[in-house]
Amino acid sequence: MTAASDSEPAPGAVLTNDGVPLKVSLAKALRREKMRSLMLIAPLLLFIVLTFVAPIADMLFRSVENGIVVDTIPRTVETLKSWDADGDELPPEPVFAAFAADLQIAVKEKTHTRLGSRLNYEMSGMSSLFRKTGRQVKGMEEGNYTQQFIDADEDWGDIEVWRTIKRLSPAYTTGYFLNAVDAERTSEGLQMKPESEQIYLFLFWRTLVLSITITGSCLLLGYPIAFLLASLPLRSSNLLMILVLLPFWTSLLVRTSAWKVLLQQQGVINDFLVWTGIISDAGRLVMINNQTGTIIAMTHILLPFMILPLYSVMKTISPTYVRAAKSLGATDWTAFWKVYFPQTVPGIGAGAILVFILAIGYYITPELVGGTSGIFISNRIAYHISSSLNWGLGAALGVILLAAVMVLFYVYDKIVGIDNVKLG
Repeated sequence: MTAASDSEPAPGAVLTNDGVPLKVSLAKALRREKMRSLMLIAPLLLFIVLTFVAPIADMLFRSVENGIVVDTIPRTVETLKSWDADGDELPPEPVFAAFAADLQIAVKEKTHTRLGSRLNYEMSGMSSLFRKTGRQVKGMEEGNYTQQFIDADEDWGDIEVWRTIKRLSPAYTTGYFLNAVDAERTSEGLQMKPESEQIYLFLFWRTLVLSITITGSCLLLGYPIAFLLASLPLRSSNLLMILVLLPFWTSLLVRTSAWKVLLQQQGVINDFLVWTGIISDAGRLVMINNQTGTIIAMTHILLPFMILPLYSVMKTISPTYVRAAKSLGATDWTAFWKVYFPQTVPGIGAGAILVFILAIGYYITPELVGGTSGIFISNRIAYHISSSLNWGLGAALGVILLAAVMVLFYVYDKIVGIDNVKLG
């Protein structure tokens, strides 16, 4: 009775030609429409997952992953659990015996060098220690492994070596993030590194300040250009727009290299200033391999990304608003500041976000023209990923940079409002 009553339409229900309730038919049609839409965007979703979501997830994992220690010397890690690392005595003989067995297997599989490289990030000299001991571990006799390891290299008698191994025994670690903020975990607890070894917090601060400066300089230069483009007749504005887009048709490397020629002390700009008598030959300006070179070159590269959003918003502003303000007695400045400028704020917001996000992640231009005082944190990330192969630290720096951008984006949304950002 219940099944029959469920299949029958309710009294007074609107039916389709085939006797199906209209509500049920509309629900089926809506589901089919949603599935059709999902199939249409499925390739884009797959592309985003593979090229954006998956790399970020992998970066997040690498920033805490530390399985190489427990995978390479599992017996040693297990026996070290009962050893008091806070004491003043070396690990007992069973630890050295387990370490000998693990190291012999690691030498056969050629994984001991990778383990040494990982531990070397935390304590200098560990890489060479594992390489040297790996060549001698095959000749060790059974029994008295403690003395044999110390005879192989006296560093095995250093308690800090074993404290480092035990501290890095867990499969996951916060060590990369600690290094990324110039901190470290020692036998005395968590503490900041010596001031002479601190680098990353300063680089984060420099990256933020220079990115904001570049965004501001792009706004100061781009606003009047966009205003001119929006005010000129279409034919003239199209011609000038070609000049704005022209840098996009030139390689980024070529444009950056050109600034090296222009900004150097014997370059075109300094030669012109000396020729005009503005500066003396002995007082040539230093504009390369410093923050000045980074700001100038990156402002030139990112300027179109500020002009285009501003122009697209300014083009939609009717000139009748300003004329109406002037007809009511407003001066040119009052009409601009009170009437025209507020309508361009959405374009300013869009351009500022676009330029700032691009600037904070740039590393090619600062690398070429920034020298030691003009590089960004992204340059260190690229170095750890491609040169030092410390992917964990590079991933941790990337995660912190991503988190900083998200926090700034949230603050921007609270102050300006992301709904006020428009591209036209």
